[in-house]
Amino acid sequence: MRLLGLSSSSSGCCLQLPTCHLGSQRIRIAAFSGAGKRKQEKEFLQEERSNMLCSRLNLNKRRVHLVKSAMDASYGDMANESAANSAVFPRINVRDPYKRLGISKEASEDEIQAARNFLIQQYAGHKPSIDAIESAHDKIIMQKFYERRNPKIDIKKKMREVNQSKYVQAVRNRFQTPSQKFIIKTSLAFLVLGVLTVLFPTEEGPTLQVAISLVATIYFVYDRLKSKIRAFLYGAGAFVASWLLGTFLMVSVIPPIPLIKGLRAFEVTTSLISYVLLWVSSTYLR
Repeated sequence: MRLLGLSSSSSGCCLQLPTCHLGSQRIRIAAFSGAGKRKQEKEFLQEERSNMLCSRLNLNKRRVHLVKSAMDASYGDMANESAANSAVFPRINVRDPYKRLGISKEASEDEIQAARNFLIQQYAGHKPSIDAIESAHDKIIMQKFYERRNPKIDIKKKMREVNQSKYVQAVRNRFQTPSQKFIIKTSLAFLVLGVLTVLFPTEEGPTLQVAISLVATIYFVYDRLKSKIRAFLYGAGAFVASWLLGTFLMVSVIPPIPLIKGLRAFEVTTSLISYVLLWVSSTYLR
């Protein structure tokens, strides 16, 4: 018989306490709590690993992006440089070597060399352009060398130099162009004198016509300048100079004219030359 922890048997009785499960419960709680901690640690570690993996992936992506950007920038610079170096010379098909290099025909050797060096530097990446520039440069150098060995007179250049000289400029400044009406009037007057000299020569020579030409010169100079002193000085000076120059030309330069015959053919021809010079003086002299 068992009653409240007391038991009896045929051999005797003894006291039995009820079995206590507190210790097992604590052990089980501790076990359960230990298992929870391990699970949390495992989850924490997995989460940390996931975060580290994501960080590494993001870092790798950033590195890839930076490398790609650097490559794109480098490729863009190379492309721009290549495009600049491969520029085509715009005058590559121009035949004239001077126009191809962009210089004048009066350019010096230093200017020619400077133009060649500049264009070579500009279009260094395009071989056909370089060949065209070098070809034009060689043609010009050879032409200059040939001209030095075989010099020839450049009439246009000489005329330009003469016109630009200070002496010619001074002479030109002494003349001016009057009105057309005045030019016609003086031309008719000296033309009539010339015709009278040829048609009516005298034994003494064209003395009267020459005297009339002097008076006409003084009159026309006065008509333009409105100064009696200048008209007399210009007229007399032009008269003397024209006769001296006409005589010199007839003696040294101009051969006898077959159309003018007679004893006074020399004087008549000299008079005609003088009329021309007097017409110029009375009409254009300033």
